[in-house]
Amino acid sequence: MPDSNERFAPGWPGIPPRWTSSVKSGIGTALNPHSRVWYTLSHGILNEVYFPRVDQACTRDLGLIITDGRGYFSEEKRHCSFENVPFEPGVPVYQLTNTSLDGRYRIRKEVFSDPYRNVVLQRIRFEPLQGKLSDYRCYALLAPHLANWGYGNTGWTGDYKGHSMLFAKRDHVALAFACSVPWLARSVGFVGYSDGWQDLSQNFRLTWDYTRAENGNLGLTGEIDLAACNGQFVLALGFGRNCWEAGQQVTSSLLEDGDEVRDHFVRQWKSWHDSLMPLNQPPRECDLYRTSMAVLRCHESKDFVGGVIAGLSIPWGFNKGDEDLGGYHLVWPRDLVETAGALIAGKAVVDALLVLRYLESTQEADGHWAQNLWLDGRPYWAGIQMDETAFPILLLDLLRREAGDLLGDLKRWWPMVRNAASFIVRNGPVTQQDRWEEDGGYSPFTLSVEIAALLAAADVADLVGEPVPAAYLRDTADIWNDNIERWTYAVGGDLARRIGVEGYYVRIAPDTDGAASPLQGFVPIKNRPPDQSSARALEVISPDSLALVRFGLRAHDDPRILNTLKAVDLILRAKLPQGPCWYRYNGDGYGEHEDGSPFDGTGIGRPWPLLAGERAHYEISAGRPEFADALLRVMEGSTAGASRLIPEQVWDGPDIPALELFTGKPTGSACPLVWAHSEYIKLRRSFNDGRVFDQPPQTVQRYLVEKRSCQYFLWIFNNKVRTLPCGKTLRIAVLNPATIRWSVDGWKSWLDTPTRDTRLGVHVVDLPTDKMPVAHPIVFTFRWEADGRWEGVDYNVVVE
Repeated sequence: MPDSNERFAPGWPGIPPRWTSSVKSGIGTALNPHSRVWYTLSHGILNEVYFPRVDQACTRDLGLIITDGRGYFSEEKRHCSFENVPFEPGVPVYQLTNTSLDGRYRIRKEVFSDPYRNVVLQRIRFEPLQGKLSDYRCYALLAPHLANWGYGNTGWTGDYKGHSMLFAKRDHVALAFACSVPWLARSVGFVGYSDGWQDLSQNFRLTWDYTRAENGNLGLTGEIDLAACNGQFVLALGFGRNCWEAGQQVTSSLLEDGDEVRDHFVRQWKSWHDSLMPLNQPPRECDLYRTSMAVLRCHESKDFVGGVIAGLSIPWGFNKGDEDLGGYHLVWPRDLVETAGALIAGKAVVDALLVLRYLESTQEADGHWAQNLWLDGRPYWAGIQMDETAFPILLLDLLRREAGDLLGDLKRWWPMVRNAASFIVRNGPVTQQDRWEEDGGYSPFTLSVEIAALLAAADVADLVGEPVPAAYLRDTADIWNDNIERWTYAVGGDLARRIGVEGYYVRIAPDTDGAASPLQGFVPIKNRPPDQSSARALEVISPDSLALVRFGLRAHDDPRILNTLKAVDLILRAKLPQGPCWYRYNGDGYGEHEDGSPFDGTGIGRPWPLLAGERAHYEISAGRPEFADALLRVMEGSTAGASRLIPEQVWDGPDIPALELFTGKPTGSACPLVWAHSEYIKLRRSFNDGRVFDQPPQTVQRYLVEKRSCQYFLWIFNNKVRTLPCGKTLRIAVLNPATIRWSVDGWKSWLDTPTRDTRLGVHVVDLPTDKMPVAHPIVFTFRWEADGRWEGVDYNVVVE
């Protein structure tokens, strides 16, 4: 297999590896579990290819270099204009046309994967526009980054059963790279020193014929015999557990009829699309529905069925190396549920059920889901986000409403729901981190998801014959709902006065450990010391508060919502060529710097098309479909060229062509963002239904129709309230059985009341405080039943 006369490349280990552009013009995979490769495109060439899992990138890029052998050097990804036409919307076969900027040549490609093998195929035609075919030399340059690593790759020249190839391996992954005509020349080298790019840019032909390079950042180069194929050839990139397996996959694909392979690929995709709800009727001018549905499936695992990663790109990848192993190549439970919701919206309910089963299998023992995880369930970041534990409950509830027959007996799902709901009531309502993976505190978005999930879980509990936890879940939801404004609505302060509103919902309110009305009349910014971060947090706003309407907790015309919208639109709305879009929050640092240089841990937040979709859902709730449709067009207008891929962020400054930054078009952040495509699909379904598709009915009925309030006020160890609204019963909740000793006369007398079990890992006592007068104190402590130990601390609550 390896070359018998090895010539080792110099320059180990090569320059530090980098990934490539995150702004993809195409992504794809076969709808067949036998083919475990995923591919991405940008700048007219193949970028990251993933194998054997969608969370394992194995290449940086694969492109062509054109020379004349004497003094001409042209690299297609840098020196061409690009056209990319999908075979048809939603079918990820891409027809690329790259024309050199100097007008000397054109390269036409058709890119797809073999639906039965781990091989990506490129059918290519090289066309000289000046001179003859014999005036040109064509080279393929491949950068292997196997198993998510640029360093540590070993490459060599060799053959498989007489077919000349280039190989690379790292750990238990290998690739083989071959052409439909034998290579004229081959070389393997270290990037920046002895790779083919260095050789060709200096000598205009392969003069270095290194056969092996070990344990570094590599480039593999092969010269295509243009004369032998009359300019038409196929490049095949295959993968396996070892070089023999990869070589066999490549050889087998090249022996097949290319038209038949492509037709099988296309037929599988079209068959799936035929099963979907036709939400693209009537079609729109820039319709993204079929493409968006395909984006969801292209991010799905084939080994860990139902696992879908957040994005097949690496934000600002050209500025990142091996230190960025996770990021968007991970499962984020929140994004995953959003994806499943979109699948349900498009009537791909079987695919959505697979997501639910994946979530069921990856739930942690204590009931929560990891902040993000590899497909096999290994947690990546250590944070905990309460909404990511609540969302799977809402997914089950949505499936129950839309396709309940597929779920079967709900008793199968009750353990997952019970454990998740238990985690929420034991650890909420404060979120450790918000949905953007940042500061903890009281978040309107997280509260909305938590409360809706508790009510959905209560319905499941009733249906499986568990009335005790059902009652506690509804009580807790009511208590938290009653306190949303107490926790997250800021009244007074410079910002409110400047905008001309009474108050607004903050992005994340700090946990004040139960202080009375913590957001009322907070310290104005001009008078506070610079270290008062809590006061600073109360001046940060976000469109996240629209979740209160989206999840059915507040009416669209609630004055507090309208006040917040006024603040959001004044501070966070960006004017773009395609229409208005919104920033995540004031002070966001996730985005390019002012000069357009890439995000490097700091930067300036840019507008998110996803937020235009969320605002459109609000406008549907408010009965303004025309404005919602305009925002749908904002999402459609945020794509780059003909790619139809929705980015994470769009550029909001003047054009900077040298950095490929154009107003209203994708930045260097993730593109595509699966969550954005999910929101687009759900928005199309909401237009079709004339209502917000995924709005939970439980919250709407309970809080908007029945206008339920709660008789209880909750004291828990992670929210030790110090005051109690007049007329409320004080409910004390603890995680272990206890006896509560309490007094209303300063311990002159007392009563002992044992806790009762909610069957959710929470034990509660209700103290009769509803008749106590204003300013009257109650004091209590705990005796823990497990060991007879007294808490040793007295806790005081005063009636407001």
